[in-house]
Amino acid sequence: MKLTPGKLAGMKAVSNQHGVIAAAAMDQRGSLKKALGANAGDKELEEFKALVTEVLTKHASAILLDPEWGLVASRRRAKGSGLLLAYEKTGYDKTGPGRLPDLLDHWSVRRLKEQGKADCVKILLYYTPLDPKEINDQKHAWVERIGDECRANDIPFFLEFVGYEEGADEKGLEYAKKKPDIVARSMEEFTKDRYGVDVMKVEMPINMKYVEGTKAFGGQKAYTRKEAMEHFRRTASVATKPFIYLSAGVSNAEFTESLELAAESGVKFNGVLCGRATWKDGIAVFAQKGADEFRKWLESEGVKNINNVNERLKAATSWYPLYGVNEPARASAD
Repeated sequence: MKLTPGKLAGMKAVSNQHGVIAAAAMDQRGSLKKALGANAGDKELEEFKALVTEVLTKHASAILLDPEWGLVASRRRAKGSGLLLAYEKTGYDKTGPGRLPDLLDHWSVRRLKEQGKADCVKILLYYTPLDPKEINDQKHAWVERIGDECRANDIPFFLEFVGYEEGADEKGLEYAKKKPDIVARSMEEFTKDRYGVDVMKVEMPINMKYVEGTKAFGGQKAYTRKEAMEHFRRTASVATKPFIYLSAGVSNAEFTESLELAAESGVKFNGVLCGRATWKDGIAVFAQKGADEFRKWLESEGVKNINNVNERLKAATSWYPLYGVNEPARASAD
């Protein structure tokens, strides 16, 4: 597989010098507004995103933002830190089954690239192979259209898919048992060339709270440590495109332990796009004590959190070989 010049430039812009994507995520909208409280408006959302961006991009290869409240923040990122912009509306259609997605009304890939100065475009899709064919056909066609739009504008396409099961508790034991298969089959689907996806942003194939013998273990077992490692290997084995892990709102400790388990499993993941595991504990600081105290929190705890993740990224591998690019040399210190 070869990347076109625009896609190659975009991919390099969001990666570190080793070809690993060490990116922060700050494209939360509906969930962030709810967490900040009823009185949070446009100003508060923009300020929160700007502070996260300003502080954390000094330690990240890129940041993911939204064009609704994140454009001010995008101009405050550290020099050399790339920009991914979200293209989907927050949430999903709740009027019918299937958690169907929608795109932002006033944006296109061309506009994200030209007006938003995006290096890459990202969409989020709620997806499960367990849904009826009629629903997944809609989702497949939707992703194909966005893939073609990204090809036409020569910009990398990052697809984030989050699994679910209608009527299930996605944090519960029964779903945890189904999760490895849902993640594996979703990765197998969207790694196909027809979708034009350049990087898959994927969930951990297991829920660490149900992995016996881990620090995060909560007492109920869905898998042994050995079984969990096999789930990591199975999901990685179906991928023909680069893939990176998302933190999915878990704690920093749980996310970093997940990355350690992925590394121990020997999977060749290509980085992370990590949001709430770095900054979510600062939401209360911002809401209760204001921007100055939040900045102080970010500069101490936030930086500590992102550096915890970066430390685990020493086990990540470059995406360069997957696209036939000459691989950058690793520094001996790493």
